[in-house]
Amino acid sequence: MMKKTTLATLLVTSLLSLTANAQTDEQQTFKSELGPVTATTVVEGLEHPWALAFLPNQKGMLVTERPGHLRWVSPEGKLSAPITGVPQVWAKGQGGLLDVVLSPDFTNDRMVYLSFAEGGKDNKAGTAVGRGRLSDDLSKLNDFEVIFRQEPKLSTGNHFGSRMVFDRDGYLFIALGENNQRSTSQDLDKLQGTVVRIYPDGRIPDDNPFVGQKGARPEIWSYGHRNPQGAALNPWAGTLWTHEHGPKGGDEINLIERGKNYGWPLATHGIDYSSRPIPEAKGKTVEGTVAPHQVWEKSPGISGMTFYDGERFKPWQHNLFIGALADKDLIRLQLDGDKVVHEERLLGGLNGRIRDVRQSPDGYLYVLTDEDKGALYRVGLQ
Repeated sequence: MMKKTTLATLLVTSLLSLTANAQTDEQQTFKSELGPVTATTVVEGLEHPWALAFLPNQKGMLVTERPGHLRWVSPEGKLSAPITGVPQVWAKGQGGLLDVVLSPDFTNDRMVYLSFAEGGKDNKAGTAVGRGRLSDDLSKLNDFEVIFRQEPKLSTGNHFGSRMVFDRDGYLFIALGENNQRSTSQDLDKLQGTVVRIYPDGRIPDDNPFVGQKGARPEIWSYGHRNPQGAALNPWAGTLWTHEHGPKGGDEINLIERGKNYGWPLATHGIDYSSRPIPEAKGKTVEGTVAPHQVWEKSPGISGMTFYDGERFKPWQHNLFIGALADKDLIRLQLDGDKVVHEERLLGGLNGRIRDVRQSPDGYLYVLTDEDKGALYRVGLQ
């Protein structure tokens, strides 16, 4: 009996040692202006992951995969089977299962919100948002219902936008792409190229800027956007920030204000992918539209956004972090109030298009790489 116990102990000790070595091997270190930055692999083998949301009480996180899967990742990096009850998605081009956020009252209502591409007539699609109640065992979304649909559906596979943010008052903001139909961003009778504001159940607030205006959709909060794939609430000011892809050049950050026109395609710092001017463009700035808060003349391909207000890494406080798909970087923007005063590129060579970045409750950053075999990394200062 004692020999068996000793053998079992040796086996366990050996396995623990192997695990520790594996975890060490999965940590990469990168130089930065504020000291070494580590990126530790949490889970690999994700199929084009798009977004993540942290569950309360250190219960891990939910991760979306664009082909249509929602998965739970445990704090130890265990990956669940796909959660059931997720809606059918239109998984073509840039479409599929996209953003995920939790209800502000998740501990009581267990509501999970998903944005996704939804098919319609003529093989075209638009962005939809729905919600379902997550089961206690994290295996199912119960009673999923669609609460918002982008109309009309015009996308053949591009520019769904889809980032969602709850503000301090509990309103849900949804950033929507223009479905690669440029002029629709200026059409108030359509929901393309807009940021919309609704109640958590899909109802439209009476104080939205275009409520009661003939020929305008009452859901609209702002318009003139191209393809916003990052959105976050500034934790110090309570203001909504978004960013969007330019065409060839002209990625930009915007501070979203009620009823404002953000210019696309009339105002842009970019040109068409054919290297010709955008036909509708009248310049980099146009009277009556809001100029970008920050702009990149050469597009990093920005996606995902989080403000850092954690205590764990004090040098990062009051910084804004944004993923880059084309440049495969994590962009750190140092802020002075609302003003961007410095930019640094991190994680160069991580080997993946950074699709999303979020601050965890324990103060680390988590990033997703959008690849056939994507990964989730925990990022921190050494």
